[in-house]
Amino acid sequence: MDIRHFDWRDLPLLLRYRQRGIFFDYASVLTRGEILVPSRAMLSYFASTIGVYTYLCTPDDKQGETLLGQISHGQGKQVAHLSFLAPVNALDDDNLLKLLDHIVQQIGKRGAFHLLAEVEERSPVFENLRQTGFALYVHQRIWQSPGDTQQTESSSQWREITSLDAVAVRSLYDMLVPALVQQVESLPNKRMKGLVYYRDDELMAYAEIRYGPRGIWVKPFIHPDIQNITELVTDLLYNLPNRHSRPIYFCIRSYQSWLENALEDLQAEAGPMQVVMVKHLAVAKKVRNSFAIPNLESGQQEISTPFVNSETHNNI
Repeated sequence: MDIRHFDWRDLPLLLRYRQRGIFFDYASVLTRGEILVPSRAMLSYFASTIGVYTYLCTPDDKQGETLLGQISHGQGKQVAHLSFLAPVNALDDDNLLKLLDHIVQQIGKRGAFHLLAEVEERSPVFENLRQTGFALYVHQRIWQSPGDTQQTESSSQWREITSLDAVAVRSLYDMLVPALVQQVESLPNKRMKGLVYYRDDELMAYAEIRYGPRGIWVKPFIHPDIQNITELVTDLLYNLPNRHSRPIYFCIRSYQSWLENALEDLQAEAGPMQVVMVKHLAVAKKVRNSFAIPNLESGQQEISTPFVNSETHNNI
């Protein structure tokens, strides 16, 4: 088995697999398009700059099909995303495990702690990922806005986030998002992009937004105490800045599933249930260090044994 980086000689293989891959990063696919995502393989030469890594796994006997896998991992990020695997019919092969193990080793060296993949719950690939060490940690559904929505010029209850909103947004996030999810996904330390909604000087909603040439991705975090939820979501939909007729996709996680009623009222189109899976690359451990204590009789310091290993002996 040979695993190596993608290079220009592999372009025919990429084109042959163009319709035979499966994608695992829906925010990228829906905002950039499926065609643009695999073409990023040609940019793997600049991976250290753009954070795109594409690998090929070729069986030793040359009888099975070569596997393609791509991930994205930004410099200094703790989370990496599995972008795509191809071809679909070969993903139950033992070489899939070897390819993913290689990917995990590579991004682990770059400092990633988790590898994420989004997949439809009924997809056969779901079981393939479970067998390679991925675990389910949250469900989600993607809703597409109705096609006849037009941006309005009316005043909105939402406004763009500023640095002054950061503390309130993190507080809302901590309250709404389960601890299991927060262990894997967290808000960015800086440059949060989105809209906020306040009621009586209290932050009640935050919408994380990603823009792309093919669409706009919205992940809302809304306090359940809001009564006029349909009105608020409608306001967000019709007053989203810089829309330019692009479709809007709402990513609704299971811990915010009650928002789906408002999207149904707006006649948005619901996608299939998806599972967000994670493969943990590192486990944090407390390090036990020896430490110095003063020797009161001699006035000198001596190095003790580690406190956790010390024993007390009493003379009788």
